[in-house]
This record gives sequence, C-alpha cells and structure tokens, in this order.
Amino acid sequence: MPHEVSLIAALAFGFGLALIFGFIAERLKAPALLGYLFAGFLIGPFTPGFVADVTLTNQLAEVGVMLLMFGVGMHFSMGDLMSVKKIAIPGAIVQMLAATLMGMGIAHYWDWPLGQSLVFGLALSVASTVVLLKALEAKGQTNTPQGRIAVGWLVVEDLAMVLVLVLLPPLAPVLLGTQTQLGMSVVMDIGITLLKVLLFLVLILAGGKKVIPWMLWHIAKTGSRELFTLSVIALAISFAYVASALFGVSFALGAFFAGMVMRESDLSHRAATESLPLRDAFAVLFFVSVGMLFQPMVVIEYPLRVLAVVGIIVIGKSLAAGILVLMFRYPLQSALTISASLAQIGEFSFILVSLGIYLGLADLQVQSLIVSGAIISIALNPLVFSLAGKANEGLLKRFRWARNLNARSHTAESLPEDTVTEARSGHVILFNYRSHLAKRILSTLVESKTICVVVDTRREVVLDLRKKGYVAVSGELTDPTTLVQAHVVHAKALILPHMDLSDITPICNHARMLNPDIQILVEAESSEEKSRISELNVTEIYLGEDLILGAIVEKLARSSVGHGGH
Repeated sequence: MPHEVSLIAALAFGFGLALIFGFIAERLKAPALLGYLFAGFLIGPFTPGFVADVTLTNQLAEVGVMLLMFGVGMHFSMGDLMSVKKIAIPGAIVQMLAATLMGMGIAHYWDWPLGQSLVFGLALSVASTVVLLKALEAKGQTNTPQGRIAVGWLVVEDLAMVLVLVLLPPLAPVLLGTQTQLGMSVVMDIGITLLKVLLFLVLILAGGKKVIPWMLWHIAKTGSRELFTLSVIALAISFAYVASALFGVSFALGAFFAGMVMRESDLSHRAATESLPLRDAFAVLFFVSVGMLFQPMVVIEYPLRVLAVVGIIVIGKSLAAGILVLMFRYPLQSALTISASLAQIGEFSFILVSLGIYLGLADLQVQSLIVSGAIISIALNPLVFSLAGKANEGLLKRFRWARNLNARSHTAESLPEDTVTEARSGHVILFNYRSHLAKRILSTLVESKTICVVVDTRREVVLDLRKKGYVAVSGELTDPTTLVQAHVVHAKALILPHMDLSDITPICNHARMLNPDIQILVEAESSEEKSRISELNVTEIYLGEDLILGAIVEKLARSSVGHGGH
C-alpha cells in the first residue's frame, strides 16, 4: 500500500470492519464494542492480511478520546467537580493505591523486579476514559450523582497519572538500582509539574471563560452551520494540544477543561449536539486501535497470569471502589454503579507501560499482559454493568443489610424538620441550580417573596444553600422520590431551566402524575426542542432566558407568599 493512502486505508478498513462486526454483535445481543475490538484485531499486526498503520490509528483514537472528553466537559461544570471532590479525590487516590499494591503483590510472586512491579501495578490502577463514558451513556447515568462521581474520580486519576508520568523518568535510576539516592531533580520536577497544572487551570478557567463564549457567539452570528461545527472541533483539539505541549497535561484532560469552559456559553447545547456524530465516529476508532494491540499467544502462554490481571482489574479494583463509596455513606446502588464504571483499564495504561519499556523498567511481557487485561476487561464491562444492576436487585430481595444500605440517605436528601411550612405547600420547585438561569430565577423569586425549593444533585451545593437560608433538597433529577421530597404534591409550580430533553420528559411525567394541577414552566434550547417538549403535558415553553424569566415574574410573583425561601 503506497504511503500516501495509509490513512485512507486505515479509516476504510477500521470503519468498515467495525460497522460489520458491530452490527453482528448487536444482532447477537452483545455490545457493539466487542465488534469494534474484533475489527481492530483483524487489521492488527498479529493476524494475516491487511495491517493498518498502528501509529496513525492510535493518533486517530486519541482524537476520539479528546472529542469525547470535550463533550463531557460541556455537561460538567467546575461546581460539579468541586461538589464531588470530598469523595472523588480520596476515593481515586486510595483505589489507585489499592490496585497498585495488588498488582505489585502478584508481580512479586512472579519474581519481577521492583521497577517492573511498580509500572505493572500503576498500569492496573487507572480506568479508561472512553469505556467509562460510553458505559455511563449507555445506561443514561452520565448526569446522575453516581455518574458525576465516576467522572470526577476519572479526572483525579488522570491528574495523578500526569504526575506519575513526569516522576517516572527521574525515579528510574533508583528503581533500577543504578542510583541509591533521590536527587533534588525529583523535587524540582514535582514542583514544576504542579505549577504547570495550576497555571493551566488558571488560564483556561479565568481567561477561557471570556474568550471562548465570545468567539462562539460571533461565529454563530454568521449563520454558517459548518463554520460553527468547525469552531467547536477546532477549539476541542487545539486546546487539548496546547494543554499537552505547554503545560504537560494529557490531551484528554485538556479537552475536558476546554469543554467545561465552553459550557459557560449559551450555545453549549448546540455545540454538544452538532459535534456528537464526530465524537461517536472517532470513539469507535479507539476500540479498533485497542483491538489491534491484542496478541492471542499471550493468553495461550500465560493463561493464569492473564486471569490474575483480569481479576485485579474487574474484581479487586471494583471491591476497593465499592467499599470506599459505601464508607462515604452513599447507597449500595451508587457503590455498585461506580465499581462497575472503574472495572477496566485503557489508554493511560498503555502510555505508562510504553514509557516503562523506554526507561528499561518493563518488558514486552508486561505490555502483553496489560493489553490482554485491557481488552478482556473492556469486553466484560457491559456485562459487569448488567451484573451490578442484577446484584443490587438480588441483594435487596434477600438481605436486610442490603436494604438498609440502599435506603440510607444523606441529610441533604430530605427537607429538615424545621423547614418553614410555606415550603411544603403552595411553593415553587426549581430544578438544575447549576445553570446560570436557575440562579437568576432564584434571585427573582426571592425578591418577589415567593417561596422556592431548589432541587440539585450535588449534596454540598444543597448544604451550602441551606447555610445561606434557602430551602433546598438533593436527589437524582429523574427520580420521583426527589419530587416527593420537594413536596411536589402541594406545589403550585415546577420550573425546569436549561435541561436536557432526556431529563425533562420523566420529570414532567412524574410531576404531573403526583400533582395534575401543577404549572410546569420549561426553557427550550431551540425551536426543534420546543416542538418536542410541546408533546409533553407542560404549561408553558419558553425559548430563551429573558422570556422564561419574564414569564416567571408575571405568573408567580403576584400570588407569592412567605419570605423568599429563607
């Protein structure tokens, strides 16, 4: 194959075989990603016939990871990240430490040297960005409390791995035994790395919040759809590249924070929608590229070692994560979901092992075992998710302790006993406090002395609102129990600003079932979304922040009672 068409050939065979075997997998009631992995195996270097350019395919896969993380960032605010920091930071660190120690323990049993054992253990400790997000999307749990915890957990893991990749080269001589003491260079490297990451966060979150929304707005005013889509893709990839080149953070992490900045724009929903096809297409190439790395002989030569690796990834990591989540007083269902989310490894593990081989800390056997463990755990992940749900149901039926674990709630998930009685009848319920519009609406209601109960998924935000004197309750937005806790039965209105249609539909249905007379006011992002929402039994639909805000003042302020939720 001539060099100049190697990219076209990789795309043609990659997409074509992924389509064929992904379709076959779905027809067999198996996850499509199994078909993608098999397609990659067929065009990899370990099978006869056409062999795709591994370097090109890996770079295309990296684009998929960037676009996927960029999309997640557009649905994930800094407030979301900070709201899960109390569980995500210690949880990710302890879980990584537990998985690393498990890996080092089994490697010591195999008589591997310390450096190789450490690289092996660390490679087992970090979950795959793409697999985690695809699993959450498939289950519709990206915007649930456990979904946000899992994403926050992933961000902490990525940051930790950035630090590991920086520290490994100066530590290599000590791990290899050629040097006995740590020099000042290690301390300097740590300091420089932390400074770079901090500088990156300051620049992108402070400067980017003004520049990106302004630029996106002016591009949208041209009326060119392709120019708008191009601007979204250019921002995602450019920010990821700059973040990696100048500040040393990963492409995925740079794209994630770029998405968080773009979220501040009123056009973020449109940006997410129009970039979705490209994100999905390139995500497929990630699974194809992983399949290309699979060496079937390693399973034949070292079956017990492969089994041990898969056991640590799927069982060891899951148990560690689940126990940690339960220790933070989250329900059993949340613990099982987060455990299933992290029961795989992927792109960072490959990068770490490649660096280990370059430094002489690892060999090809480590790489083969890690790749085999990654492919098997990725293939098993949909099954693990399914088993987690069934395990939750089975445990609830058979054991009282499981029912107690699942039923326990945080203080933020129900109104305090001393809540004013006006907040239990004739009040307004406001969802999705993370949006800028929701904050404006709450301020307007307070000024007009209308009692408002704020509903948000983030416990820390709810507790902070209560400290300020507002009435607030935490819970999953689409769970009818959350509406019950907000006393929707006796509420006079429900306001849904800046929310996804997938969330609006069940919320409206549950609210109307519990209170047929409630007024439901919804903000639509576009004319198309307004048309789809109109099929629901809602009172009014408004296109734009100013319209819904004006309507709220007109409809609700006249009949207000109480004192603004204080």
